[in-house]
Amino acid sequence: MSDVTEYMARLGQQARQASRAMSRADTNVKNAALEAIAAALEANEPALLAANADDMAAGRENGLDAALLDRLELNSERIAGMAEGLRQIAALADPVGEISGMAYRPSGIQIGKMRVPLGVVGIIYESRPNVTADAAALALKSGNAAILRGGKEALHSNQAIARSIHAGLEQAGLPVDAVQVVATTDRAAVGRLITMPEYVDVIIPRGGKGLIERISADARVPVIKHLDGICHVYIDADADRQKAIRIAFNAKTHRYGVCNAMETLLVAEAVAAQVLPELCGMYKEKGVELRGCEITRRLVDGVVAATEEDWATEYLAPVLSIRVVEGVDEAMDHIETYSSRHTESIVTENYTTARRFLREVDSSSVMVNASTRFADGFEYGLGAEIGISTDKFHARGPVGLEGLTSQKYVVLGDGQIRQ
Repeated sequence: MSDVTEYMARLGQQARQASRAMSRADTNVKNAALEAIAAALEANEPALLAANADDMAAGRENGLDAALLDRLELNSERIAGMAEGLRQIAALADPVGEISGMAYRPSGIQIGKMRVPLGVVGIIYESRPNVTADAAALALKSGNAAILRGGKEALHSNQAIARSIHAGLEQAGLPVDAVQVVATTDRAAVGRLITMPEYVDVIIPRGGKGLIERISADARVPVIKHLDGICHVYIDADADRQKAIRIAFNAKTHRYGVCNAMETLLVAEAVAAQVLPELCGMYKEKGVELRGCEITRRLVDGVVAATEEDWATEYLAPVLSIRVVEGVDEAMDHIETYSSRHTESIVTENYTTARRFLREVDSSSVMVNASTRFADGFEYGLGAEIGISTDKFHARGPVGLEGLTSQKYVVLGDGQIRQ
């Protein structure tokens, strides 16, 4: 492992070769592999728990905080969850080979588009070992090969999961190199992975903002990513009051440390006095720190003055910014200025206002009368997600099986020649 460059090039070569076999694997074989991997994870539970115990012990010794240790830990329930996730992905429709838009041209030829795998997907992620199984499953079902680089704190767990993945692939007759888990903690491995366009077709980073910024800046391979989740809920003048309170409360307090949690609440001035006192009381009971504009502070006691920095901050914590706006135009102006283009929601009973919000707000998910917490691959019916994309090219929003494929034109003729 001393020569990381040579090691990563070897992984890339093996992945590229395996990707050819994966691209032509039929659905039944891919599903058989997923089922076999799920069974191997269950059968190998003692080995998985032993490997994870080594990672947990090292994590405590290295001072990982409670939240990181919780994400790192495997137990019987989480292993069962990984296996169930694999079986759910096996049950999903296979996008590969799907042909759409077939139409005759005046020449007599037919033209359409066929969905095809991306090729080799490099996935870089941090402490959660369950991502290893999820990422492998999505890559396999979409006909891709994958190179997975997990966090150093989960090295033993990820390698143990990889052994189950390889056993399942072998059982189904697919190349074991279709999923390779990087076996070195050397940071140079990441630098090499993101600069091998000859072997890797796309990089998907999952982790903190610092990791994603570094990869986006240094990569010579296309990156599917999002940096921040500065999500907004706007309560319109025509909102149903109780509906608005339920949605805004859930969007913030259901979970704090997730990218689809609301970070800024916008409220129309016409209903602020009717909504904010009750809603802010509920937030305070949950221990949420409130930072607000001048009108918010007049209406609710104990609200800290919001700064310009607050509007542009993803807290990932029980902290919420609140701003009272004149109406939907000012709300959309605020979103345009401060949003990270992740998820925005409007609460309104006005059909026309809702349609304007959906059309004019430029984020990867835009909602009407629903919590931002629904911006998730599972909730969207994707089965699972490899990540969220706030970019506009190729994939946008939660990225599932279809997001791991592309399209090519297909042409059907019967002897036509260009005149």
